[in-house]
Amino acid sequence: MRRTLVLSHSDPTTGLPVGPREGRPAPADYTSEQVLAAVLASVDDDKAEEVVQIDLRGRSDVADYMVICSGRSNRQVAAISEKLADRLKQQFRINAKMEGKETGDWVLIDSGDVIVHVFRPEVRDFYQLEKMWMPAGQAAARPASQG
Repeated sequence: MRRTLVLSHSDPTTGLPVGPREGRPAPADYTSEQVLAAVLASVDDDKAEEVVQIDLRGRSDVADYMVICSGRSNRQVAAISEKLADRLKQQFRINAKMEGKETGDWVLIDSGDVIVHVFRPEVRDFYQLEKMWMPAGQAAARPASQG
């Protein structure tokens, strides 16, 4: 889990930074696993399809987990994404960054430790994002798209 405490001033004897920087939020009081569980529950509640969770710990500094899922239409993709961002804000006070909601083909939700991609099935099949991140033996675990 990535938690960063930004230090603001130096100890006169050692020259090392000490003390939290003014105006910065305190370290989070939740784990990346708790955020992941909330993400998975949210996309399940909103009927996302073909949900894949990828553990990025030790493989990327960007996040601890990635979740990839599909919505059946542009409207469902946008709704899944918006509700997820709202739930993360309510539950953890995370202001997730979101891109792509306007078109609803592929929405990226960046909550810090968990990155979520919500695709329309055709767009997901085109990019095959999970193939890039999943170990070779797990890539076949995703069910084939129907439709």
